Amino acid sequence: MLKEGKSNTPEYAELKRRFGWKWNGMRLHEYYYDNLVNGGKSLDQNSDLARKINEDFGSYAEWEKEFKATGVLRGIGWVVLYLDPVSYKLYNSWINEHDVGHLVGCKLLLVLEVFEHAFMIDYGLKRADYIEAFFKNIDWSVVSSRLM
Repeated sequence: MLKEGKSNTPEYAELKRRFGWKWNGMRLHEYYYDNLVNGGKSLDQNSDLARKINEDFGSYAEWEKEFKATGVLRGIGWVVLYLDPVSYKLYNSWINEHDVGHLVGCKLLLVLEVFEHAFMIDYGLKRADYIEAFFKNIDWSVVSSRLM
């Protein structure tokens, strides 16, 4: 549209406004599907990620409890385990839809989608059951590799 001199049109403005939302949706889905494998792969308790989870959350169980609690919050979006490269701390964070709540500069490690289309057909309104199934299918080798 720039070549045609249409940079001051509503159409151009809307394309620019929507770009981040669409991009984030695409990338979050890529992370989500990449961190899943049928039957799951367990987290190596001697891995850097396991040690970091224990250090930052007290235990894997406490981290999992917080991550799942974030996943059942009202709304649609994503739950992400992030690594802040500045403080080298892990955080569980809610992303509303695709664009509100990203932790700027942080690395996405584990991504859970909680839009209705991710679970309604199989689980109805039982989002917690969907999250349990998600945990049984996490490929922790992929998630751990993202820590690097």
